[in-house]
Amino acid sequence: MWGLFPLYWPHLKPAGAIEILGHRIVWSVLTMAVVLVLAKRVEQFRAIFTDRRTLGLLTLAAVTIAMNWGTYIYGVNNHKVVETSLGYFINPLVTVLMGVVILGERLRTWQWIALGIAGLAVVGLAIEYGRPPWIALILAFSFSTYGLAKKQAGVESVESLSYETLALAPLAGGYLIWAGVTGHSHFLGHGLGHSALLASTGLITAVPLMCFGAAAIRVPMTTLGLLQYLAPVIQFVLGVTFLDETMTPMRWVGFGLVWVALVIFTWESVQHRRSQLLLTAEASAL
Repeated sequence: MWGLFPLYWPHLKPAGAIEILGHRIVWSVLTMAVVLVLAKRVEQFRAIFTDRRTLGLLTLAAVTIAMNWGTYIYGVNNHKVVETSLGYFINPLVTVLMGVVILGERLRTWQWIALGIAGLAVVGLAIEYGRPPWIALILAFSFSTYGLAKKQAGVESVESLSYETLALAPLAGGYLIWAGVTGHSHFLGHGLGHSALLASTGLITAVPLMCFGAAAIRVPMTTLGLLQYLAPVIQFVLGVTFLDETMTPMRWVGFGLVWVALVIFTWESVQHRRSQLLLTAEASAL
């Protein structure tokens, strides 16, 4: 679902990234309120407010996902889909790096090699762009932080996403009211279809994030990182084909290095997993 988002956000123009983000948050609150009631999770949602640590982690998740959403919308609607895909390509590696730095997980030799190659690719792309690939880096680090915060909070996806959107709603709602009063709003005046598309941002946001939230507390961070390869592959293909974004030779080299790093990392992870299963089987047999 995330991979197909570049086909959706451009239809929300002439609304800008901040206005779209505001709608995305406000309509997500309403969507999640309905989900809470239908799923009979209201009591579980209230329980979040009894634990300060959980509240802190989910507030951090809310801030980082808002940063991620806004940056991604800006990138897509400013013809930088390929760069946004780079962010999600390196995101799994950043997720693993955070596991090392924050959770104390240990990386093996080939994993460090993969991270080194990815770092080299980012430097090369920075030279090509004439600037660091800020959109890609913000997307990678914000979403990795979001995933880590969700994992540490250990709250089910419906309740956590409901809190995250609720925490952001005052700012988002205030901005939309200001935009409407000052004549900067694009919600009305562009046809019923355009208004409906802006209102659908709640559903578009909630469904994939609930899936991600459900996965974040059930699988290891490394597995979570590996599964996230799908979205940037789809985004990249859309960017260079359907959306006709330019790929210079240096950019191909940079992306190629990222892909080499991901192949090494994936291969090493699969081999390690197999060896661990074999050791477990032998121990059980003994």
